[in-house]
Amino acid sequence: MRSVREIAEGVRTGRLSARTLVEDCLCALVEADRDLVAVTRLLHDRARAEADAVDAMVAAGRDPGPLAGVPYGVKDLFDLAGLPTTAGSSLYADAAPASQDAEAVKRLGAAGAVVVATLNMDEFAYGFATINAAYGITRNPHDTSRLAGGSSGGSAAVVAAGLLPFALGSDTNGSVRVPASLTGIYGLKPTNGDLPLTGVFPFAKSFDDVGPFTCSVEDMALVWEVLSRQDAAAPGHSLRLARLGGRFRENAEPDQIAAIDAIAPDAPLVELPEIARARSAAFLITACEGGALHREALAADAMAFDPQVRDRLLAGALLPDALYAEAQAFRAEYRARIEALVADYDVLLAPATPTVAPLVEDPRILIDGALSPARADLGIHTQPISFTGLPSLAVPLYRPGKLPIGLQLIGGPGREAELFAFAAALEGQGVTGFTAPQNTVVPAYAGTAGYS
Repeated sequence: MRSVREIAEGVRTGRLSARTLVEDCLCALVEADRDLVAVTRLLHDRARAEADAVDAMVAAGRDPGPLAGVPYGVKDLFDLAGLPTTAGSSLYADAAPASQDAEAVKRLGAAGAVVVATLNMDEFAYGFATINAAYGITRNPHDTSRLAGGSSGGSAAVVAAGLLPFALGSDTNGSVRVPASLTGIYGLKPTNGDLPLTGVFPFAKSFDDVGPFTCSVEDMALVWEVLSRQDAAAPGHSLRLARLGGRFRENAEPDQIAAIDAIAPDAPLVELPEIARARSAAFLITACEGGALHREALAADAMAFDPQVRDRLLAGALLPDALYAEAQAFRAEYRARIEALVADYDVLLAPATPTVAPLVEDPRILIDGALSPARADLGIHTQPISFTGLPSLAVPLYRPGKLPIGLQLIGGPGREAELFAFAAALEGQGVTGFTAPQNTVVPAYAGTAGYS
C-alpha cells in the first residue's frame, strides 16, 4: 500500500485525485468491515467535500499541505462537527452534535488530510480488547478469530488491514500501544499532555493522550509533526540504550526478549522501582476519574452501560477521595524518581504486550502462570509507562508467518524524535517492520508501491 508521504506527494503533484482516493477507501471499508467490525460510521458526504476541496486547491496551483488528500479515520471519541460523539456507547448515539471538530482533527484537516470514518473502541475507552456491547467486537486482520486489542482497536485494525494509511486513537493506559502490538503496526503514546486533547471525550484526564497509528516510522513522524507542530528531525548524536528489567522481562513472548537482547546486548538492565504499586495506583486513578465523569449518567440509568464497563465505573465512583489523593501524590513523586532514573538513557526497550492477540472466543491471557481477562491485563507492560508520563512508541517485530507482537521504545519527556530515529534504524535493519495480513480487501489506490 502507498505510504502517507507517497499519497500526499501524488495528490500535490496531480498524479492522484483526492476524490478518487476517498471513493476507493469508502468502498473498501464497506467490504472489509463485514469481517473486521472496525467502523462505526462512514462519513461519505464530509469526506467527499474535503477531498473535492483538496483537488480544487491543487487545480488552482495551491499546496493543500503535507497530508494532502490522505484519508484517515478517528476513534469514535473525537468530536466531528455536526455529529454526536459516542465514545463507543449507545448512551450518546443521539447526543447533541459537536459544534466543531476536535483540535487534532482541525490540525490534520489544515494539513490536507481527509477524515472518512469513525472507528470502534471499548465503551468509554475502558478496556484493552475492543469488545463493544453496542457496536460489536473488532477483529484482528491477521486472524479474524482473534482480538485486535483496545481500546483503540478499530483504528489499529483499519490501518493494519491496509484500508487507511493512518488513524487516530487515544492512549490512557496502553490503548494505542496494545492494539498496535497485536495488529503489527506502529502506535505512539506521546509525552503526556503534548498533543491536543480539546474535543476528545475523556476517559481519565490524568493519563489521556492522542496517539496515531501508521505502518511505518516515516509516516508516524510526519503525522506527529502535524499534530504536535514540532520537528521530528533525527538527533545528531548516538543514542544511549537501556533494557527494562524486572517485571518487564516476565510475561513476555520469547521473541520479544530475544529481540531486545539482540538489539542492545551490552545495554544495562534498568529496573523501575515499585512497578506493582505504580500499576495499582494507575488502576485506582483511572477508576476514580472514570467513575466521577460518569456518576450522573450511572445514577440516571446504570443499566444502559455495557455491563463490564458499568461495574468498573461504579466501583471507581465509590472510591474515597482520600485514596485518590494518595495515589496522585505517589504518582507525582514516582514520576520525578523515574525521570531521574532514566535521564542517562535516550531509549528504553520493553515488551509492548505480554502475548500475541488472544482468541475472541476465549479472551484470556496467561499472566504469572494463571489465566487472566485480556480486557484488563493486556496493558500489563504499557500501564506503568503511562504512569510515568514518558513517550512510548510501539514498534512491530518483523516476523512474517507469525502473529504480530511489538516492543515499546520509551524516551525522555518531549524526546519523540529520538524514538523515531531509533525505530527507523531498526526498521532499516529488518528487525522491525510492518507485514501485511493475507487475504485483506484493500483500496484500489493501494497500488504496488510502498509496503508489501
